[in-house]
Amino acid sequence: MRKTKKMLVIALAAVLLLILTGCGNSADKAPEGKSAEPSVGTRQDSASAERAEGQGKALVVYFSRTGEQYTVGVIDKGNTAIVAEMIAGQTGADLFEIVPADDHYPMTYDALTDVARKEQREKARPAYAGTLPDPGGYDTVFIGAPVWWGDWPMIMYTVFENNDFSGKKLVPFSTHEGSGLSGFDRKLAAACKDARVLEGLAVRGNDCQNRQDKVKESVSQWLGSLGY
Repeated sequence: MRKTKKMLVIALAAVLLLILTGCGNSADKAPEGKSAEPSVGTRQDSASAERAEGQGKALVVYFSRTGEQYTVGVIDKGNTAIVAEMIAGQTGADLFEIVPADDHYPMTYDALTDVARKEQREKARPAYAGTLPDPGGYDTVFIGAPVWWGDWPMIMYTVFENNDFSGKKLVPFSTHEGSGLSGFDRKLAAACKDARVLEGLAVRGNDCQNRQDKVKESVSQWLGSLGY
């Protein structure tokens, strides 16, 4: 009988020791429903936030036209404006539209191309309305326009020459119907010699009007390649 009681006491002591050990370990664990380490999704979100913060403040400067467009017809929102807003939406950049101070540009396609050609031959520098935000307050400036006769519209050279983009990262983008980026990057680098010009993006105007999901995907992939 004594031997049985002794064995019971030993067994009870062992159980009590296990209970006390379990209570001590539970104090080191995260509360139920919470993780001791951030989830994979949380870590990725933090990394994305750090990357976006590391890019610094950005500005999107663009020139865009409505009216009759090649292969598209009459449009109420410019192709370049559509792309510019997508860029700003993904990067959190500020937007500034280049609007002619004296908007003499025709709304019909053929007449517009004639005016654009004349300005190019004369190396015109049309004035634009308003004041561009000081580039000094930004790390990156996205600059976009439709391709006019294989070049930037002349009003954009007014922008390049009247503002100091020294030390900035400049990122060109174009809207077109077959001419692609059309040397926008090279011409931008020549006009803003003290800036760093990054890889540009060319988007078909027809897609801007009729296949915006495709354009949004292209913009997203391009921005991703730039670190956004």
